Parts: sequence; structure tokens; C-alpha cells
Amino acid sequence: MERPPCAIGIDFGTASARTLLLDLESGDELSVAEISYEHGVIDEILPGAQVRLPLDWALHDPDDYLATLQKGIARVLQDAPGAASSVIGIGVDATSCTVLPASADGAPLTRSALRNRPHAWAKLWKHHAAQPVADRLNEVAAARSEAWLSRYGGRISSEWYFPKLIEIWLEDKEVYEAADRFVEVVDWVVWQLTGTERRSACPAAYKALWAEEGGVPSAEFFEAAYPGFRAPWDKLGKDFYPLGTNAGHLRPELAARLGLPESVVVAVGNVDSFVSFPGAGAEGADEFVMVVGTSICDLVVRDAEILLEGITGVAKDGIVPGLFGYEAGQPAVGDMLGWFATRMLGGEAGTTLPALEAAAAALAPAATGLVALDWWNGNRSVLADADLSGVIAGLNLQSTAADIYRCLLESIAFGNHEIIGNFRRAGFSFGEIVACGGIAERSPLLMQLLADVSGLPVRVPGSSQVPARGSALFGAVAAGPGRGGFAEIAAAARTLRPPTAQRYRPRPEATATYARVYAIWRNLHENLGRGHADWLHGLKTLKRAAEAQA
Repeated sequence: MERPPCAIGIDFGTASARTLLLDLESGDELSVAEISYEHGVIDEILPGAQVRLPLDWALHDPDDYLATLQKGIARVLQDAPGAASSVIGIGVDATSCTVLPASADGAPLTRSALRNRPHAWAKLWKHHAAQPVADRLNEVAAARSEAWLSRYGGRISSEWYFPKLIEIWLEDKEVYEAADRFVEVVDWVVWQLTGTERRSACPAAYKALWAEEGGVPSAEFFEAAYPGFRAPWDKLGKDFYPLGTNAGHLRPELAARLGLPESVVVAVGNVDSFVSFPGAGAEGADEFVMVVGTSICDLVVRDAEILLEGITGVAKDGIVPGLFGYEAGQPAVGDMLGWFATRMLGGEAGTTLPALEAAAAALAPAATGLVALDWWNGNRSVLADADLSGVIAGLNLQSTAADIYRCLLESIAFGNHEIIGNFRRAGFSFGEIVACGGIAERSPLLMQLLADVSGLPVRVPGSSQVPARGSALFGAVAAGPGRGGFAEIAAAARTLRPPTAQRYRPRPEATATYARVYAIWRNLHENLGRGHADWLHGLKTLKRAAEAQA
């Protein structure tokens, strides 16, 4: 009996890549594989070079992406015998803005004689060392009244494309000149799959300041900020392709190696959080979608463009074609919880966190006497300041590990409430929160806290890998209905919407209590994030100076 058409989705995260094989008739997830990167996040020592990295660096080895891609596809096909011949499309997503310098043929500079130079490696989204560059770009853009700045909430951060590129231009001209391309990882992976460079309009619009009308900011703007940096499009290019576009077929030699037909279509790349919107089965403007993992990305769609502060970007067709897609988020979630379990308690996150979760769940709202600002990786929304750092207030000699863990979870919920409030103040309204990702599945306590603090119900989709599922849907759209795929992503999301795994409803008494704690939290947020941000900035400056002298 012939198998129904299938698609493969590959989700390149911060620590690992997830590969999913999706049945395009039933919506069943036939097989899932998660493969950790061999080198993980490189934030202390450069592999093979014994070069110590400064504060706020975070790198990847691009070859880890290709290794996990091949291992992941091999594993899902092994788990579903006979499915390989039924695969019609592949979709890929990755963290953003994660970028790497490459030669004109797509070879990363890490394969060259420049491998021992830190700037030759892929810079992860949470590489925050370029924040001074972002600050300078913001200052000049505001002084020049650059219209594009309003699309990004009035401020960009070190997580964006140009701060990272200009950082290389300032600090290692040889690497900058050797790089013919500075390319998003997701675009680079698609390039490796097809042999053709096809850059996605999605990360370009949100992270490289590109717009379909007008392109990137003018050369005059960049010259005003950094004299001599005259060609902003030089490493970026000027051609970008809409989501769902067919980027090409698998290279024949790669298809043979993977055991897939050469006819398999590869979709233009996507951002890991954005692809989760259709992957979760979300469609409408009343849904607030959160992707909860190492960090949180928040996604909202609407039929009109509203320029508001405190978001990280808005772009037409950026999430769902035909609608304006809005992004916000929190950059330290799983990272922060893992830090507490491993660095502070000396345990393994996989065994320590479940025990902490159980102990923290036994505590009542406000019982810890603690409140935290979740700025372990800076603040993405609504302050857009990567030089802020985390705060825990209220500690005393009776504070326990469970108290601290619960207050960290509460800080995530308060940060989420602030983001939702920012949207509401601009006229948005939401009927529910859709939460997906590994932590959404593993932390019922955090999901309940999100409901209690926001006053909104929380729905967790019944999919083991929502981003990879969304990428598979885009692979099916790129393949098209003539081959058993779909004509557009909304139809794919509606037809193959995953079931609901869990619902969490706000508890009125807890919501009332948390409203009082949130008032304290927000005073700290405003004083330390706006009124006296120089206090936390000063601490980081002193730390950098001390490390430089060590």
C-alpha cells in the first residue's frame, strides 16, 4: 500500500536540532529526532584555538548544523520504514539573528585559514557583544528621524544583523573582507541543501532592517553612524524570497546520501519562533502565541500595521501571508532556569529541575517574599536593552532553592504580562495564550503562572515539536498541491492543526494576589530598566574591565 505524502521539518535551536517527519493526510508525527550540536554554544573557549572569548559572546560551529541535519533525517527515516519515497518537501527554520560569514560558494570561513579568529564563526542570536554598535545605530537613527526605526519599536539590539556585521568590520577587517556573504544560518542551510542561495524575506525584514519597498536603510545613514561603512547591502544582498517559496530541489549527491528522491522540494527558510504560529494551528488576531524554550518569542498577527514601542519588529507577510506579523519576547527562560540548576546548585538540569518544579509548585502565590527581573540575557521586550542584567529582590536567610526557582518562574510570567500589556495599550486584544516549546510541555507550573498572572487561558498544543511541524508545513506548501502539498500555509495550518494537549485556566484568587506582586515588579522594572539603567550597565562595564585585565 502506497504511503500518503510526507514532509520533513528541521528546527535548528540553540543547543540542538529537531527533525520531524509529518504525514500530510492525517497530520500524524511519524517520527521525531533531536540531535545535540557537538560543540554546543561556544561562549568561553574557541574550539581548537584555546582563544578565550570575551563577555557576551555566543558562537556556533556551522558544521554542527549539517551534521545534525544528516543524522536527524537518517533517524526519522529509519523509524518510519518506506517513508523516504513519499517525502515531497523539506522546510527549515533556525534561531535568528544567527549569522555566519561565508565565501561566494557558501563555504563558511571556519573551514578556512581564519578558523582561529572568533569573528569567523557563526554568531548566535544571543551574541550580545555588539550592543555598543546597536546603541550607536539607535542614537544616529533617532537623531536623523529614520522612519524605519518605528517598525522595530524605536530601538534595535545586538541580536540584529547589522550590529553583528559592523562589529566584525570594526574588530577584524581581514575576516570582514574575506566574507563574500554574511548570511542567516537558515538561509545558509537551505543553500547547502539546494546548491542555490535563496535568502528568506522573513529574517531579512525582522533582523536586517529590510523592507520590500525601500530595501535596507540608506548608505548615508550607515556612513553617519560609522564613517567608511558605505555598502550595507554588500554582504546581505538585495534579493529575498517570500515564505513558502520553492527554493529548489535537493542536490542530487545529497539526496543520494540522505536516501531521499531528487524531486524533494526545499522551502525558503524561516525563523524558529515564527514558523511555530502555523505549526501550533494558530490563525487569528486574538491569539497570543509564545514559543517557550531557551528564550521566549511572542507572536501576534493583525490585518493592519500599528507602530508601537516595545516590540522587536512588525512586517507584512512576516508570519502569515496577507497579515502583519508582530514579534516580541524574553531572551532568558530555559537558559536562566538551567543556570540556576547547574551553576548555582551544581546539579544536572534534567534531574534537578523536575525536583525544583515539584517543590516550587507546593508554594502559594507571593509566599516566597521574592521578586526577580528576568534579565539574565538582557531585556528584549519592552526595553530592548541587552546590557541589563538579572535581579532578585527580597532574599533573606530563610530563602530556599524552591523559593528562588519559583520567583524565577514568576519573573517570566511578569515579563510576559508586561509584553501583553504593551500590546493591549496599543489596542490589541487577546482571547488566549497559545504556548508551545519544550518548557511549555515540561513545566505545568510555569503555564499555570502565565494564566494566573495574565488572566488569560493558556492552551498547549499536542505536538512534540511545534517549530519543526511548522517547517514541515512550509515544506508542503513549497511542494504545492499538485504533489500532495498545500497551496498556502493557512490551509495547511487549518487542515493539520494539532490537538490540544493541555489547558490552563486563570485562578481568580491567584490573579488578584499576583496583581499586587506585579505592581512591585513593575516599579523595579521601570526604575532599574529605565530610570536607573546606568546602575546595571555600570556593573557590566566593571565586569568587562576586570576580565580584560585578567
